[in-house]
Amino acid sequence: MAKTDTVNLTNVDLSLPLTMRAIVLIEPNESIRLSEAILPLPECSDNELLVKVEYVGLNPVDAILSKSGFCQWQYPHILGLDAVGIVVKAQKGVYPNVGDRVMWHASMGDQGALSEYAKVPNFAVSVVPDDIDAMTAAALPCAGMTALISLEKLRITVGETILIEAGAGAVGQFAIQFAKQRGADVFTTASKRNHKLLKLLGADAVFDYHDPKLCEKIRRELGPQGFDAVLDSIGGEATIRNIELMRFCGRIACLRPLPLFEQDLLDRKGPTISIVSLGGAWLDNSLCAQQKMGFMSKVMLESVAKGEIQTPILHSIEFTAKHISEALTRQMDGTFTGKQIVKVSD
Repeated sequence: MAKTDTVNLTNVDLSLPLTMRAIVLIEPNESIRLSEAILPLPECSDNELLVKVEYVGLNPVDAILSKSGFCQWQYPHILGLDAVGIVVKAQKGVYPNVGDRVMWHASMGDQGALSEYAKVPNFAVSVVPDDIDAMTAAALPCAGMTALISLEKLRITVGETILIEAGAGAVGQFAIQFAKQRGADVFTTASKRNHKLLKLLGADAVFDYHDPKLCEKIRRELGPQGFDAVLDSIGGEATIRNIELMRFCGRIACLRPLPLFEQDLLDRKGPTISIVSLGGAWLDNSLCAQQKMGFMSKVMLESVAKGEIQTPILHSIEFTAKHISEALTRQMDGTFTGKQIVKVSD
């Protein structure tokens, strides 16, 4: 049991421990082998909050970086970018206050949130309304903000057509709903088992991405004009295929690295290509972009609170290295639909 100090927090029945449990990556590895560790509590600067973590949302990027590592990481590295918890320590005059429940998307370059406590800049968090439970809030930041940033880059307007790849993924589910709010005609791809779900979320047409006649069937449904916009979360050859399906001067937002393009394709289609990089707000030290992410978090929370946006089905994951490693492996395999959320504390 961790030794505790004698500092009692106003409004929170809690004494801060000196150490905490954390799930760490000792070194990058293909099998996503994680470890459990006891580490000192983070030390906060003037504008940072110390948060007792309740839930951490897992994302594909967590699995990818577990295998490849990241150039700014020091090891052992704590994983986890999306989190919700209770503020237990804050400097006087710093908002949010001790006792507030907050949600945030952490910097990719710093230590993550799969630990009993985490520190985060106060301007990067959003206070979670009382009518949204903590587990639901943990599902929102990365996937929800990625969907919003993508649609902002694509400048979707009423009556336009958009193809959203991997519609059953968390980003895809949010993007379908936000695109319909903007009045777009939404086409999407998914395995057959998820077609009914995506129709319920508002998709106008759903295609099986395994279908060898996928492009032919899309063109038959879409007509000769091509898509106004594409949200491409697949990358590689799919990006080239999607540009072929676009109208001249269409827009595409890419979440994965770009392939090598034939010049003929670029000349024929004249596409506007945007790169979506949620982590860039931190990596480029852009305070403006970080604050904008906080604003987008508030949009997500308000949309869920009003019942305008549904979250993916949530799957609870135990706070152990074994269970989180298995969950991240599933992220890579694509063998589930929904969002995996680690329960760190009550």
